[in-house]
Amino acid sequence: MVRALRTLAATTLATLAIAAAPGLFAQTLRIEKVDPPNWWANMPKPMLLVRGEGLTGATFTLGDKTLHIQRTTISSNGHWAFLWLAASPAKPEAIQLHAAARGQIAAFPYTFAARRAATDGFAGFSSADVMYLIMTDRFADGDSTNDGPHATSSATSAAAASERAKTRGWHGGDLRGITQHLDYLQQLGITAVWTTPFVENHRFDSYHGYGATDMYRVDEHYGTLADVQALSAALHARHMKLVLDEVPNHVGHDHPWVADEPMPDWFHGTVLDHPPGASNFSALLDPHAPDRDRIDTTSGWFAGILPDMNTENSAVAEYLRQNAIWWVEQSGADGIRIDTFPYIDRAFWKDYLGALHRLYPRLTEVGEAKSTDPVFTSAYAGGVTRAGADTTLWTPFDFPLDGALHRAFAQGGPLSGIANVLAMDALYPHPERLVTLLDNHDEPRFRSEVKSAVAMKLALGVLLTTRGLPQIYSGDELAMTGGDDPDNRRDFPGGFANAPRSAFTDAGRTSEERLMHDWVAQLNALRQSHPALACGGEQTLNSDDNTLVYARDAANGCTDLNSKERLLIAVHRGKSAASVNLDFRATWMQGCNSLATIFPADSEVMTIHADRATMNLSGDSMVIWRCP
Repeated sequence: MVRALRTLAATTLATLAIAAAPGLFAQTLRIEKVDPPNWWANMPKPMLLVRGEGLTGATFTLGDKTLHIQRTTISSNGHWAFLWLAASPAKPEAIQLHAAARGQIAAFPYTFAARRAATDGFAGFSSADVMYLIMTDRFADGDSTNDGPHATSSATSAAAASERAKTRGWHGGDLRGITQHLDYLQQLGITAVWTTPFVENHRFDSYHGYGATDMYRVDEHYGTLADVQALSAALHARHMKLVLDEVPNHVGHDHPWVADEPMPDWFHGTVLDHPPGASNFSALLDPHAPDRDRIDTTSGWFAGILPDMNTENSAVAEYLRQNAIWWVEQSGADGIRIDTFPYIDRAFWKDYLGALHRLYPRLTEVGEAKSTDPVFTSAYAGGVTRAGADTTLWTPFDFPLDGALHRAFAQGGPLSGIANVLAMDALYPHPERLVTLLDNHDEPRFRSEVKSAVAMKLALGVLLTTRGLPQIYSGDELAMTGGDDPDNRRDFPGGFANAPRSAFTDAGRTSEERLMHDWVAQLNALRQSHPALACGGEQTLNSDDNTLVYARDAANGCTDLNSKERLLIAVHRGKSAASVNLDFRATWMQGCNSLATIFPADSEVMTIHADRATMNLSGDSMVIWRCP
């Protein structure tokens, strides 16, 4: 009887132990995935995130006995293991990662590759560039076999056609489609291509790329890692640049982490209990605001549904840093665009960007701090500490100027409003770095907000001649229309199966498309041939309701060039002609005896007497003069 009770007790304890730790007894030891998928020799020591089964109690070793694991942390359910290595190997090698537990052994291949040459990309972007934003799924279909809802249908199939008909469906655009149209972009004068994220987004409506389900895989709809590298190589062969889109703030709500977190605090909250998303930007700058007023912005789930990464967790922060490094090294990217920049606590950025800057000193980045208030936007520029830690960001987007261009040309506001925004440039340590724009994939198309193509031409004229690096959203050069998301993400004409025409060719463009395309191409050509437009300082000489006149001076901005070029730009809005009197005394234009037009035609000459001039401007016009 006693023996029977002892046996029953032992059996009960064993059953409870199995229930408490199922991975310890019930699961087969298995390694399914390792992030990052590979690393490089002579790189900073990596943290490996291992995903598998039965990892509880496992001991991990590396095939190269000179490589040591400093620290290991395993999740309570045995699905995740964090391995902090002591160093990367000095030379490239392929090794095995071993796990041993309960008499079982699991192995997984791992490679430390040779790094790219320092000249193989990593060049950075600057105000000398013109950036072109491409929503990959909506630009061009270069691989006709990876279309449809699951990237398994042909472009001409009924499944693919049905998917293209959905405003939030997968339309078939991919990386090969971009590569195949680089001639078009280069002839337009584009020098840097920013693609929306191409990581795995396994969800029916995640065509945009901002809901990652695996941060280390290229989504099948977009292509493969080889396609990423081919695009990069093709751009570099043309002396063009690749700009990646990084999203460290959040992942998609279908990411495996959401149901099975690697750590209990991997996210800010859980599916059932998390801070709601908010954009209380005023609290982020207010030194008197309590943390309570910031939490929903910096810790909330974006749009209320996208899981917010807990960047205060050091392992999360390290994972995100490594992910950015991995993509830059794999692709040879020249720069990165960072999504939802203010939604992450400022302290995170110094280490994140610092890790990139140490490895890639020329790499530059632009952050999305979406506000038309220059006080807010400038607070996120590198070198600014008035709202907390220095983010070290190369530059934010210039949403304040974007707002001013809309108010002036779309809403009929005074052109002096543009000068008023430019007058706030002292808030930025480097206003010349700002990435300027008219619209993007999150805003209604500019052409849908202005009353005429002429108004858009003038707005583009300011965009492409004012200080900073202009960003053109794919289709702006065609005066594409579109309202709020997703209407602002229409397919590029001619990029997809059965398109009735192709705007990639002059013959395939409508008259308005041709007018806008040629205008943009001409202005981009001017930027490439005139240093004052590419990097010169800017000085406002006159602004009123309908006229804006400004100078660009290479000697006051182009520090790396021995150029003294001076240009004068005048924009006049309205049907009637205008006469503008200018006084060049104590301005950058002082001493110019005459000004010859270089745009739109090199024919007119403005005569100047004693640094005073009168310019006669025709209705709805833009003129650029050069001081000989």
